[in-house]
Amino acid sequence: MSVFSPDIIPPDWQRWSATRPSVIKPLTGGLTNRSFLLQAGGDQLVLRRNSAISAALDLNRVAEYQALLHADNAGLCAPLIYCDPEHQYLVTRFIDGGGWSKSGAGALPQLAQLLRGIHALPAIDAQLDIEDKAASYWCSIDNRADFYAPLRTLDKKVQRHIPAARELSAGICLCHNDLLATNLIAAADGNLYAIDWEYAAMGDPFYELALIVIEYALDQRQQQLLLAKYLDRPTTSVDWQRLDHWRVIYGYLSVLWYAVQWSRGSMRQPAIAGKITNTIRDVTELSFAIDG
Repeated sequence: MSVFSPDIIPPDWQRWSATRPSVIKPLTGGLTNRSFLLQAGGDQLVLRRNSAISAALDLNRVAEYQALLHADNAGLCAPLIYCDPEHQYLVTRFIDGGGWSKSGAGALPQLAQLLRGIHALPAIDAQLDIEDKAASYWCSIDNRADFYAPLRTLDKKVQRHIPAARELSAGICLCHNDLLATNLIAAADGNLYAIDWEYAAMGDPFYELALIVIEYALDQRQQQLLLAKYLDRPTTSVDWQRLDHWRVIYGYLSVLWYAVQWSRGSMRQPAIAGKITNTIRDVTELSFAIDG
């Protein structure tokens, strides 16, 4: 018998399971939603209850569903079981595996292969518009916060990088846009899968590459390996310029995301305020370095 609250299981569970599911345990690691490992008959499933502040985080659940259908068909994600029409929850099959590490043998080439697969998926009806995304975040940020003024200063510095990145763009494709360690599963079958596609949208693939470089703190050798394997050719100076501009833009959107979470009370801890301040400093320094 499950020791967890029955409220965790959606009341319309009959739509996706022949027997009433029970909760095995919560799944930790996600920053936005709550996820649970379920037992449903002979199957293990993952139930994801969507964040209560999805609107403030500018999440497009319809686009997520479209991306998941494509990714599922291509075998790049946890197999999709059910998507609630009201977009309150999502059910996928559980993938047996562990976390991905950049230091693993062949890890970066494997990640590059996953990226190539994602970026080759069919288009969806959503596009990552940097200005719109930032404007949406700003509407939910507390202007009384200590970090507000420095964040506004950073906003002005970032504005030149957006058109510069677009000038160098070679086109857009479907991107996951949130390939953090918690959203990658190195499965027991040897494959690498991406989960939590709620930020999926059409965009410049170098935004996704910039995210990986920053979030996994890749050194120059690792960046070179990732880029070369992803591009399937030697890197050029233009490639590095694109990456630099998108690193600034990603760092900026990332700090806005944390500022929204802090402002809405979801992550209102001193450590988060410190992370916001430190990220503002790091992105500002990167912007200055690119400007020379």
